[in-house]
Amino acid sequence: MPDCFTFWPFSRRPAVRLTDDLEANPAAYVKHCPFCHVSKENGFNIIYEDEKFVAFKDRNPSSRHHIQLIPKTHIGSVKDLCSSDVELVKTMANLGDTILEQLDVPPHARKMGFHIPPLNSIDHLHLHIQGLPYVSRLRACKYPVAQGNGKHTKGFSWFVTTEQTINILMGSNHVRVLPC
Repeated sequence: MPDCFTFWPFSRRPAVRLTDDLEANPAAYVKHCPFCHVSKENGFNIIYEDEKFVAFKDRNPSSRHHIQLIPKTHIGSVKDLCSSDVELVKTMANLGDTILEQLDVPPHARKMGFHIPPLNSIDHLHLHIQGLPYVSRLRACKYPVAQGNGKHTKGFSWFVTTEQTINILMGSNHVRVLPC
């Protein structure tokens, strides 16, 4: 079917994943990705870093504490994850809880999740780690959590929590805006 007939918000983009071996993959993908170049020198306020992940304060925070956690390996978005990535998401969620714990954010005031393309701003997997409250009601609307019904883990929404993501991936499904 021609691309012009694809319902673009709900179509699945091909996975873009760059491994640590950049010689085996074209570096062009990394070139235009601002999150592939996270550093203090590039203006990021880094609060955590290890060999696999970097966490930094959001430049335009929606909540009292708003941190982005990204894998150093380029993964396009949450839509590109599959069942083999469950441990990656669990690790990111654990790191998010650790960061919020260090910021003295109580468990009931924590929210973590991913925006689902095409309603994301950067095509590099990034976990929103938030210590509530939100700075405004309008900002809170950017992070709606839709519970699923019997057969769906999540309802219609452009935001998915880490728990929903793990459950969807464990069911060998892919995350999308529509219920899944």
